[in-house]
Amino acid sequence: MNPSELLKRYAAGERYFRGINLVGANLVGVQLSGADLSDANLREANLSDANLVGTDLIGVNLSDAQLCETNLSDANLIGAKLGVANLIGVNLISANLVSAELSGANLHEATLSRANLIGASLIKANLSHANLSGANLSIANLIGADLADANLMAANLAGANLIEANMSGTNLNGAKLYRSNLAHVNLNRADLSNADLTDANLAKAQLTGANLYNAKFEGTIMGLVQNYKPSPIS
Repeated sequence: MNPSELLKRYAAGERYFRGINLVGANLVGVQLSGADLSDANLREANLSDANLVGTDLIGVNLSDAQLCETNLSDANLIGAKLGVANLIGVNLISANLVSAELSGANLHEATLSRANLIGASLIKANLSHANLSGANLSIANLIGADLADANLMAANLAGANLIEANMSGTNLNGAKLYRSNLAHVNLNRADLSNADLTDANLAKAQLTGANLYNAKFEGTIMGLVQNYKPSPIS
């Protein structure tokens, strides 16, 4: 199937396109909301500015794909492969990304509020300035990820692996970080007020200027925390 045939069949009312092969296809700005593209091979495809609201993308291969400003709100991306994909400014509000592969992906300024990222792999992903408020990132792998100035207010990061992540200036107000691994993490200027860090590992973390007002630290490992100079509370 080629892109023109896909769009023609979609326009005619067809929604079932499971397993199609469109490697490297040009699908910029297409309208495919509500379609079933599960297990499709869209590696290196260009879907920038596309409307994929509510689309079923279980197990889809979008590795190295272009998805800038794409609307994927409420999409089902369970187990999707998005490694090294370009997702700058993407809309993933309330999307289901359980166990998705996003290592090395560029999610700068992406919107992932209320997204489900349980067990997702985000190793060295760029999430700087992204909105992850209320997102579920429990047991996710965020080793070396860039979360600088991201909004993780009330996000669930329980059991997440954040070793060597950059979380400078990150909003973690009310976030759940219990049993998370924050060893060697840069939390300079981060807002951790009301965060739950029970049994978390903060060994060698950097906390210069961090706001820890009303944060929970019961059982937290704080060995060799660097430059801990919390901001004064006014």
